[in-house]
Amino acid sequence: GLTAVYTGIVPKMAIRFVSFEYYRDVLGGWYNTFQTSSSSGGGTSTSTSTPTSIPPQVTFFAGLLSGLTEAILVVTPAEVCKIRMQSQYHSLMDPTQMTHMKYKNVVQTAALVVKEEGLGALYKGVVPTMLRQGGNQAVNFTAYNWSKKKVLAWKRERAVADGNVPSGGEIALDHWQSLLLGGLSGGMGPLVNNPLDVVKTRMQKQVIRPGTEPKYQSLMQSCVVIAKEEGTLALWKGITPRLMRIMPGQAITFMTYEAVSKQMDRYGVFD
Repeated sequence: GLTAVYTGIVPKMAIRFVSFEYYRDVLGGWYNTFQTSSSSGGGTSTSTSTPTSIPPQVTFFAGLLSGLTEAILVVTPAEVCKIRMQSQYHSLMDPTQMTHMKYKNVVQTAALVVKEEGLGALYKGVVPTMLRQGGNQAVNFTAYNWSKKKVLAWKRERAVADGNVPSGGEIALDHWQSLLLGGLSGGMGPLVNNPLDVVKTRMQKQVIRPGTEPKYQSLMQSCVVIAKEEGTLALWKGITPRLMRIMPGQAITFMTYEAVSKQMDRYGVFD
């Protein structure tokens, strides 16, 4: 399933940050216009907001929409292929069987799933995936930007007190600070929405045979079945390895994002 991971994660990250920036600009513009109209009784606003001045509710909904976007365009099909490829391996497998695997790579897996089960099979579990990704990115971006704002304010106060304010007046996060904040914010979403991930995996793993009714049919029905058969805590299965995977990944992602964005602004890439 490694090819599915790479095939999914690169476009996923690109879509996540591009769509977040887009939604934040659009929603931030609407918010400014509404605030100006409410305070002045009419008219429009031509002012723009910097990322640190954008209110948390705008960041929350921009993150939510970016998560929904990536879930539909990339995450769901990629994870269906990844889970199918991974589920055909087990510890007691005869090594000779590995040469006769049904699913060989992500492209072949996607084509075979569509051929045997239809295009809709690539979107099995799309609803819990959308809820998971939307909730994850809403919490992730909101927590990161809120904590970033607090750390920048603290650094600015210290710089003023010490008389070490940069010539341009700009205060930025150190790499280790964006690394730490990214990791902490990345761990908040999974703690809340792990049941969605469990249900999504169960729905995507099952193979639907013509004329048979699937065991897991919807989000609520799947939650009830799992809790009834395995106990409520089963909905939080895998939370520890998930945090161990997501938190370092988000830490590196945000540190890289901040560093690259800073260099692109420095060289006027988007001017």
